[in-house]
Amino acid sequence: MMASTTSATAAAAAFGAAATAKPRGSSSSAICPRVSTGGRRRSGVVRCDAGVETQVQAVAKAASIAALEQFKISADRYMKERSSIAMREKLAIAEELWPRAIQELTSLNHIEEAAVLSTCNRMEIYVVALSWNRGIREVIDWMSKKSGIPASELREHLFMLRDSDATRHLFEVSAGLDSLVLGEGQILAQVKQVVRSGQNSGGLGKNIDRMFKDAITAGKRVRCETNISSGAVSVSSAAVELALMKLPKTEALSASMLLIGAGKMGKLVVKHLIAKGCKKVVVVNRSVERVDAIREEMKDIEIVYRPLSEMYEAASEADVVFTSTASESPLFTKEHAEALPPISDTMGGVRLFVDISVPRNVSACVSEVSSARVYNVDDLKEVVEANKEDRLRKAMEAQTIITEELKRFEAWRDSLETVPTIKKLRSYADRIRASELEKCLQKIGDDNLTKKMRRAVEELSTGIVNKLLHGPLQHLRCDGSDSRTLDETLENMHALNRMFSLDTEKAIIEQKIKAKVEKTQN
Repeated sequence: MMASTTSATAAAAAFGAAATAKPRGSSSSAICPRVSTGGRRRSGVVRCDAGVETQVQAVAKAASIAALEQFKISADRYMKERSSIAMREKLAIAEELWPRAIQELTSLNHIEEAAVLSTCNRMEIYVVALSWNRGIREVIDWMSKKSGIPASELREHLFMLRDSDATRHLFEVSAGLDSLVLGEGQILAQVKQVVRSGQNSGGLGKNIDRMFKDAITAGKRVRCETNISSGAVSVSSAAVELALMKLPKTEALSASMLLIGAGKMGKLVVKHLIAKGCKKVVVVNRSVERVDAIREEMKDIEIVYRPLSEMYEAASEADVVFTSTASESPLFTKEHAEALPPISDTMGGVRLFVDISVPRNVSACVSEVSSARVYNVDDLKEVVEANKEDRLRKAMEAQTIITEELKRFEAWRDSLETVPTIKKLRSYADRIRASELEKCLQKIGDDNLTKKMRRAVEELSTGIVNKLLHGPLQHLRCDGSDSRTLDETLENMHALNRMFSLDTEKAIIEQKIKAKVEKTQN
């Protein structure tokens, strides 16, 4: 199941998705809450479009193609209702509170494992649960209680993924396929932080821990083998990429960034700066309200507000000036550029003006100033078109890698199914051995046996059982790396369960329920 919270059998509301492994006797799922202007129902999974992020859901070739089409949607999609931001803010969980949230979730009656991934763009909860429906209700109720949002309202903004779909989503998130900036690296660092936080608090269970670690592997492979994060595919991303490319490589992220205009395109520039690793940007705007809204939404970068009256003063302190306003007359002319102080040699000695406004905010004659370089929308469009086809191809390649890692994870998960059968079969054989051994010793009589003889008889019984079990147990052991071997192993497991009436499924469920009761009592 999947949600802006995550649950193996749980529900969540926000912007994101979740995934979990499905151990025997449990259900796994992810629920993602999203505010949207409409919902879609596909393959039994309810999904709602989020106003702040791209959703890429690819399960096979058809899904991959759909994901690529999704990727072409214009920037306006990411700028929808303010209500989406308000809801995400209520659902958000600060990183330092993740361990506590995991503890609260796993204390619910039907939740065994849990993880929280809460960022500026998403709120996801991943859980492994004993019951799908009951787990969902418990997670939704928990979210409602924490956020103050009525459960009925919360459900309208959720989408849920279960088992393989939930796991695939997490892998796509880690690979950057679910991000506004395709392939951006920040989300991979955030997924890693979920694991670190869980390890420090001891909150992650075996299944979710492995799933997140495999998601990190998938994310690394996608970036390494496809180089998907390179190549701008929108005017705003091209603006940021071009600026960083023109700066000295060793100093690019420490350059002073100035953004003039806090509208839709300006907001996207900030998003792309964050994705590239920039930590601070100065924003000049007519009013402070829009800047405050961006600052509230994007907490991974320091945003400094300057009023329009201080625009030239702010420009004098900037190495890169992004302009994105509706002004019909140029904000910067040749005279303005000449009046600005020089740029340090460490930054290349040239101030960059990246103008993404139509009409232009920076006059063409500014390029005549030796200490200035001007790039406009036409320059950026060339960069976008040159990169778009290559970026889409890399997204398809990324899906192939994700499918490989998903199969690897599922093989590992399935291989765990044989462990209870191995334990049950061993226990069954040991009970028979102990019972028959006791009968044998009683017939012989204690007076007729020395300690050495008794030990020899016990070792004989143990040796016979071990040799008889060796073959069956060997056919139950599998590392999950070979699908054919795994299928055969699972067939052998089911056959042994039937032959010896081991009731493994029932025993596992009883054990899990007992563990939950003991935990609650403690």
